[in-house]
Amino acid sequence: MDDEVASRLQPLREPMADIKPVVVRRRRRGWMVALLLVAAGAGVAFWLHPAPVHQQGARGGQRFRGGDLGAQPVAVASVTQADIPITLEALGTVTSLSTVTVRPQVSGQITAIAFTEGEMVKKGDFLAQVDDRTLQASLHQLQGQLKHDQALLSDARLDLDRDLKLTSNAITQQAVDLQRATVQSDEGTVMSDQAQIEAVEVNIANSHIVAPADGRIGLRLVDQGNYVTPSDSTGIAVITEMQPISVLFSLPEDTLAEVLEQTHGNAGLKATLFDRNDTKQIAEGTLQTIDNQIDPTTGTVKLRAVFANADGGLYPNQFVNVHLLVRTLTGVTVLPNAAIQHGAPGTFVYQLNDDSTVSVKTVSLGPGDASVTQLLSGLPPGAKVVVDGVDRLKDGAKVTVPDNSAAPTAGAGSPAQPQAEGRGSGAAATSNTSAVNPGNAPAISSSQGQGSAGGGADASGDAGRKHHRHHRRDGNGNTGSSGNGGDSGEAQ
Repeated sequence: MDDEVASRLQPLREPMADIKPVVVRRRRRGWMVALLLVAAGAGVAFWLHPAPVHQQGARGGQRFRGGDLGAQPVAVASVTQADIPITLEALGTVTSLSTVTVRPQVSGQITAIAFTEGEMVKKGDFLAQVDDRTLQASLHQLQGQLKHDQALLSDARLDLDRDLKLTSNAITQQAVDLQRATVQSDEGTVMSDQAQIEAVEVNIANSHIVAPADGRIGLRLVDQGNYVTPSDSTGIAVITEMQPISVLFSLPEDTLAEVLEQTHGNAGLKATLFDRNDTKQIAEGTLQTIDNQIDPTTGTVKLRAVFANADGGLYPNQFVNVHLLVRTLTGVTVLPNAAIQHGAPGTFVYQLNDDSTVSVKTVSLGPGDASVTQLLSGLPPGAKVVVDGVDRLKDGAKVTVPDNSAAPTAGAGSPAQPQAEGRGSGAAATSNTSAVNPGNAPAISSSQGQGSAGGGADASGDAGRKHHRHHRRDGNGNTGSSGNGGDSGEAQ
């Protein structure tokens, strides 16, 4: 009976013995997948938060440099003496001193156009011709009428002379007076004829259109063959005076007193023109006049400056930037604009001390230009101030001034780190590689041979427990170490 039961249970025991190794292998595979996921998460966290790497690199750089990283590299400049031009800047518009629209003075058909668009013309140059044949005919008619009236006048004068020579018994005084009135009437008729002739001659002259002024003639506004009249508003062309040319600009009324103070002696202030971007100088001229009233709507006053414009570079209605030189401060103490800071103490600078530290010095400033500003008080001449690298400075901070001539790569505005510190950063990057990819045993062994050796020695013990402990440390975000290197080798 017992033998029969044992024989029946024997087939059931054999499958159970085969199932146990499979379950063990599945559990180990699940642990490996979980450990890989934890390692990947640790790598991503380290990648997103690399601050410990920089700190480690800084520690490594300090180790190689053997110095103090608290010293901030800065660039300095000296307080010197220079001349400061005081200028007023404004936006101006180029305006011609003379703009003439050439219009016909008589009616008729244009028979000729004698100018080229855009050319420079002189006063009196022939521009266009209007048909004047009708005017010539009128002139001839009036000239004939004049001769007829002149003949009548001559006959009346002869009659008057004969009447005056006769005795009083031959002719009455009334007849003499009547003849004298006839002579005067004929004289008036002759004068009227002469006036009509002169008017026709003027119209004939106007039919020959010439330039009324010097300047550049614009585009042709009417073509040959068109019928024109004096009432045409467009005209034939426009002549604009280009040499010289003026610029109109406005200044705030607060600066008017300063300008008037310099122009009381009728001294023309120097005006310089720059392009729209205020970068390229275009021309130089002088201030000509100041308007006689202030615009109450804008609180500004208009000024006009004149420029020779010999090269023709200035065009009417062109927008320019005007720099009006009011006066020049000669031999004053100046401070670089890059050194000026504004904060709680007011306007201050960082002064470089003899012990390679900086001190906060409040200063009082005057007018200045684009590069320097007048220093009224706060620093002695020759003092050195920080002009670059002030973003992380404070009172009493330790600084270094790199020698630009000895180290061309060391900038004045950025910390100049030696190559030894770069090697320290490289060591930190190596540890980062071991933390991000703990399973890459060859990479760790190539950079951290000692860690791999230590890991190999520890691997002779409980490999499974050490492998689990390695992944738990990586999940906490620690960087690679010698133990981790060994565990990585064991895991692979």
